[in-house]
Amino acid sequence: MISHGKDIKVFTGNANPRLAADICKIIGIKLGENEVKGFADGEVSCSLYETVRGSDVFLVQSTCKPVNDNLMELLIMIDACRRASAGRITAVVPYFGYARQDRKAKSRDPISAKLVANMIVAAGADRVLTMDLHASQIQGFFDIPVDNLLGNPIFVDYYAKKFGERAEEMVVVSPDVGSVARSRAFAQKLHMNLAIVDKRRPKANMSEVMHVIGDVEGKDCILFDDMVDTAGSLCGAAKAIIEVGGAKKVYACASHGVLSGPAIDRLEASKIEELALLDTIPAHPEAARARIKYLTVAPMFAEAIERTYQEISIAKLFN
Repeated sequence: MISHGKDIKVFTGNANPRLAADICKIIGIKLGENEVKGFADGEVSCSLYETVRGSDVFLVQSTCKPVNDNLMELLIMIDACRRASAGRITAVVPYFGYARQDRKAKSRDPISAKLVANMIVAAGADRVLTMDLHASQIQGFFDIPVDNLLGNPIFVDYYAKKFGERAEEMVVVSPDVGSVARSRAFAQKLHMNLAIVDKRRPKANMSEVMHVIGDVEGKDCILFDDMVDTAGSLCGAAKAIIEVGGAKKVYACASHGVLSGPAIDRLEASKIEELALLDTIPAHPEAARARIKYLTVAPMFAEAIERTYQEISIAKLFN
């Protein structure tokens, strides 16, 4: 039995309307007519200007900055579609905010990622489609199916074309121990060696000392991470692999460009030749100054949406 709705309808909030439009263009449908606006006191209002009764509805909304506003927009859009008798509702969240709060780091901490998952389910979503969750176990926080797409294939394709056969002589570097698993998977696909930047603080109130585990001397390197927030770790790792490891050139890539606070200034002053980001979060207005290049995720999400609608496996998209 096929459980999808009678047709595909894609709507967007205010977080990333350009990505939603690109997805619809690839699928070959018109972006759904709706309006999400705020009242003078900050409350969010959503109006749907076309029927969704019995349709397979996909709501494209990254929960990026302003995180709470965009999250509320998503929840209210889900509720509007549920009350309008949508056949099935999929929350398409290219960047899932609060993902770093996935555990109790110390006593009396909240697990906010679980709370957000509960809110999305309570609002009425039937599925979630996202990309490169900061912690894969967040999929288990939901009581509905979650498809966590990987940005790996997009970067593999980009660097294979950019460097050609020379790519196999380069080294993938994990900027910290936490990113080793995803960096290893990326390195294997490009047949590159792997290195790790290990940060240590010898004593309290002493600055961190960087150690490079692996051979990067005289090599061109690619720093690989899941997100760039203030860019402190990434720029520090780039400095370490050149000054401590003796690397020749450093490139970097990450799925989500949060780019908060001093990120752009740090990247501009860093030794990173180019930072490749996915457009799960809208492009930063000063991206050119920081040598940032954006790669689109629209084709991958468009195919995932079509396969979800047709009840076809999306495993192909992970290769």
